[in-house]
Amino acid sequence: MAASKPKTIDEYIAGFPDDVQAVLRQIRAEIRTVAPEAVETISYDMPTFNLNGTYLIYFAGWKKHVALYPISESIFQKLSEELSGYKGSKGSVHFPLNKPMPLGLIRKIVALRIGENEAAAK
Repeated sequence: MAASKPKTIDEYIAGFPDDVQAVLRQIRAEIRTVAPEAVETISYDMPTFNLNGTYLIYFAGWKKHVALYPISESIFQKLSEELSGYKGSKGSVHFPLNKPMPLGLIRKIVALRIGENEAAAK
């Protein structure tokens, strides 16, 4: 990645090799499809989408995978079968770069995050 910290998602994506840039752009587009009104920003040096004044979802490119954050225990439970083939750490899921991105699963995660944010706002 570039030495200077990215200030926009475009700058963040530009810091990766072309093949990874394509994947990151795909993920960004899927998030936009589900949450078109979300505001793009960089937070914790990662692309972040904020919705209704609070963070919705982050994504980050790594050497061998792309990670989505946060993945709550509730989302893990609801999507356990679909997520079972992926690694992750507490609160994240890692999608390997050497396999097709599960775009439908990413859309489901974003939709569930929107629901969690709406419930938390009430």
